[in-house]
Amino acid sequence: MNTDPVSGYQPYDQHAGQDRAPRNQDTARRAALTICTIADVAAGLLGLWIVLYLLEANQANAFVEFVRGSADWLSGWAQDIFTMDTEGLRVILNYGLPAALYLLLGHGIAARLNRS
Repeated sequence: MNTDPVSGYQPYDQHAGQDRAPRNQDTARRAALTICTIADVAAGLLGLWIVLYLLEANQANAFVEFVRGSADWLSGWAQDIFTMDTEGLRVILNYGLPAALYLLLGHGIAARLNRS
């Protein structure tokens, strides 16, 4: 006599452990990819602003304004860590430090997620 309310299906507790590990790995990989992408975009915007500044791009251009605003927002915590007379070197250091940290932290976290 079968007392299972729905015959033909496995109870939940027997089926749960079989495909949980691959599903968790896929989720971790997607999260790692998302974190890497965000870190790369942030570092790319900061690097692009450094290049545009050093090449003396037109500050009134809408694209340059967007890149500068994004870079200012992303590096707001690091502004004026380095104060020096050479303006170009100041921009490289004050925007390059956050770019390097975003890359290191983002890729480090992603590597950790991929190992789990």
